Amino acid sequence: MANPLHLRAEVLTNVPDAAYHRLLLRAPGVPERARPGHFATLAVGGPDSSMLLRRAFSIHRADPEAGTVELVVAARGPGSRRLAEAAPGETLDLIAPLGTPFPLPDGPVSALLVADGHHSAVLFDLAAEIQRRGGQVGFILGAAGADRLFGVERARELTRDVLVLTEDGSAGMAGQVTGPLAQAVGAIEASVVYAGGPVPMLAAVGAIAAELGVRSHVAVEAAMACGVGICMTCVLPVVGEDGVSRFVRSCTDGPVFDGSRVRWADIGTVPPDLEGAAAMGVS
Repeated sequence: MANPLHLRAEVLTNVPDAAYHRLLLRAPGVPERARPGHFATLAVGGPDSSMLLRRAFSIHRADPEAGTVELVVAARGPGSRRLAEAAPGETLDLIAPLGTPFPLPDGPVSALLVADGHHSAVLFDLAAEIQRRGGQVGFILGAAGADRLFGVERARELTRDVLVLTEDGSAGMAGQVTGPLAQAVGAIEASVVYAGGPVPMLAAVGAIAAELGVRSHVAVEAAMACGVGICMTCVLPVVGEDGVSRFVRSCTDGPVFDGSRVRWADIGTVPPDLEGAAAMGVS
């Protein structure tokens, strides 16, 4: 797990970007600690708010020189809508960086980065770091429609190998990101796939990558009540390196996991062969 800081972060800019908002925060000390795959949590509404739970967001950019971090907010419920309306000069209660980041290669690799919608936010600093280490990257970016895409232009700044898909065909090719995945792995001779998105998409990415014999590392979006490993609301069934399945916490052991080790079909259940299942009354 990262070594997080808890501070009041000043909103420097809040820029609409298609269906999302890019929230730039002054957060001294956080960028130096942040690595690709880390996330942040924000409190909503102050100490008297009825919205008690913090909201979690992947760190999109971390700039140690400027002392800033940028988060991408998708306004869904009352809490995220409130954060999407945050004005420059306002301060927000921030804890960051949190979680376990993407594992980085020791040397040059060819990597395919795959994401749906705003979940791509977590991949761009990762792509830049892979390139800094002498590697090459390709992107598959998708969404339900053109207004839900995020980061296509930034991806194109990093590489010519960018494939865009939308389910309604309003931008790029019609389809889902998993459709051309196998072909794209072959086209750039990728040895590793990194992905961000909803659970069904990540499950498919992990399965396809395993079938192709390439590694996959996926950033899982799970509901997190605390974000620091205390409440156990974000647990997933994962097969350990010793072959034993256990519940692990998305917020501390993740949010990045080996895509081949998550028991995707068992999420939301207590599998009877899970370590400790008998103590939970499962047989």
